[in-house]
Amino acid sequence: MVTVIVRSVSDEAIQTCFLAPGLLRFARNDEFLAVTAKQGNESAMTFDLDIKNTVRTIPDYPKPGILFRDITTLLADARAFRRAVDELVHPWAGSKIDKVAGIEARGFILGGAVAHQLSAGFVPIRKKGKLPHKTVSMSYALEYGTDEMEMHVDAVQPGERVILVDDLIATGGTAEGAVKLLRQIGATVVAACFIIDLPDLGGAAKLRALDVPVRALIAFEGH
Repeated sequence: MVTVIVRSVSDEAIQTCFLAPGLLRFARNDEFLAVTAKQGNESAMTFDLDIKNTVRTIPDYPKPGILFRDITTLLADARAFRRAVDELVHPWAGSKIDKVAGIEARGFILGGAVAHQLSAGFVPIRKKGKLPHKTVSMSYALEYGTDEMEMHVDAVQPGERVILVDDLIATGGTAEGAVKLLRQIGATVVAACFIIDLPDLGGAAKLRALDVPVRALIAFEGH
């Protein structure tokens, strides 16, 4: 067991808790403080370095000159996966979030976990032709040409607060299309969350230009 002492910002109260390693939330005036308890002589690596070390980089994939950032190694690391999801969720813990929308395909994995933590529903945004019920669609830009994404027409109700989730944002074409698709059916897009940002490619800036706050846990230079 680990002892955690939490002092309020105003020093009005001190809470002492005994807990096993994991995530504990303390609620006070609708504000939540996330405390990650560590046990033993665990190394004090920074969060950024810790998460980056679990992302595998594959050169020249899917074509020469590209460094592919592979998060399957992060997902396979139970501690890193849990920590990443907790960090994605943290700004909205205790807030009203109705749905989490995940972009095919790795966004399904992360989005489902985020939705669970927020007690929200999950909505898949898929490539054209993959959903069985009536859909709405949106075209989005690729490096060469365009493609279409779809979601079920009844997946989100007008006015619902939605967080968009994917593993990585690069040029931002897919995420921008997803934001427009959600807004097309009346959703309020609260934020877009990613494990990885490639800021040199400008995708996060595109979303911010649409008045969508962007949360990315780590960044890599280049492509």
